[in-house]
Amino acid sequence: MASKSSASSNNRLILWLAIALLVVVLDQFTKVLVLHEFQYGDSRYVFPFFNLVRVHNTGAAFSFLAGASGWQRWFFVALGVVATGFILWLLRRHGHQTQFATALSLILGGAVGNVVDRLLHGYVVDFIQLHWAGWYYPSFNIADSAITVGAILLIVDELRRVKRG
Repeated sequence: MASKSSASSNNRLILWLAIALLVVVLDQFTKVLVLHEFQYGDSRYVFPFFNLVRVHNTGAAFSFLAGASGWQRWFFVALGVVATGFILWLLRRHGHQTQFATALSLILGGAVGNVVDRLLHGYVVDFIQLHWAGWYYPSFNIADSAITVGAILLIVDELRRVKRG
């Protein structure tokens, strides 16, 4: 029979994995909508600072390595798989730390969402475009947003930990 602590740890891990899965599902659902409704390069005005677009990113953040000859697809898939394994290991060890585990779950969901794109399409589908007064931020997606929010939560969690120590 599993101990009470072990059962609680497993329940927490299931929660963190459910959050990651929710991110993957939302990310993939929105990308399917964009792929169905938009042609490559299409843009639709939503607000004075926000457009929906369809962009394909063969690189990483800010199109890093997008101009490479194709090897980057498998490099980023491998990187995502390694990151997934490391995050799962961290969640098993630190699932009791709510903010830390929430951050990792968001990052995990975002990483998996973008790996799915690379495997299915060879590129990541980006569709959120923020802009103001002629300035345009690079397009991104739900997975990227989850990774960013997760990274911010990790920083805040670490700053709190340092402040307490």
